[in-house]
Amino acid sequence: MVKVPKYIGWPLLAAWAYGVLYFLAQRAAYFPSKYPEGFWDAQHQIGAEDVWLQASDGVKLHAWFAPLPGARVVTLFLHGNAGNLTHRAYRVPEWRAAGSAVLMMDYRGDGRSEGRPTEKGLYADADAGYDWLLAAGWKPEQIAVHGESLGTAPSVDLASRRKCAGVILEAPFTSGRDMAARVLPLLGPLIFRAFDSQSKIAGISAPLLVIHGDRDGVVPFVLGERLFDAAREPKWFWRLEGTGHNDLIERAGPQYRERLREFYGRL
Repeated sequence: MVKVPKYIGWPLLAAWAYGVLYFLAQRAAYFPSKYPEGFWDAQHQIGAEDVWLQASDGVKLHAWFAPLPGARVVTLFLHGNAGNLTHRAYRVPEWRAAGSAVLMMDYRGDGRSEGRPTEKGLYADADAGYDWLLAAGWKPEQIAVHGESLGTAPSVDLASRRKCAGVILEAPFTSGRDMAARVLPLLGPLIFRAFDSQSKIAGISAPLLVIHGDRDGVVPFVLGERLFDAAREPKWFWRLEGTGHNDLIERAGPQYRERLREFYGRL
């Protein structure tokens, strides 16, 4: 039996423990819901078309495109980390009522999309959606990037690099590091440092609308405020009082589509 000196053994054990925690933290950020999970019959109810995209690294992605005749704006929607696009089908009537067509896509690992979710992969997926809209004839100044929860990170990343008409962020956060600090103080920020939206948001020159419930138990309201403060003008913050993380549209009611219509009118 080989005896390992403590000055070697303890650092090795610490490095191994850190590696395990780091791996688990990266996986814990995503809750992919693969096909056939979900409400796939909703596609016909909302009149959406199947769209297949290919990310720059070759991963095949699935999306729904819901057209709106005469629309001057198209929404590229990037959803949160749980469920898939079928769980957001109820949003389509809201976008249409506000005057926008919509491309809602599943990241790699979600729904019918291939692959496994990663931070870099989600950024590439957002680019694939944007490029599809350009190829379909939409101009950059017609594309509104709309992110929800985790989807606000690839939304900020995309809009900081590429021209768009406007950006809408629902329940956004400053960074994965700040979120990890809320879950596991001290150690959390050391093992999860992804999705640094705060360092990127100043690069967005398009109009910005942030929507956040002040009773959000998943993404603290204060993180949405901090991200908003770091952004450039023109920008607007819509605080929904008494609203949590998953009831934002229900609590907003008709005001949701009205606010979207108002925002689209400013683009």
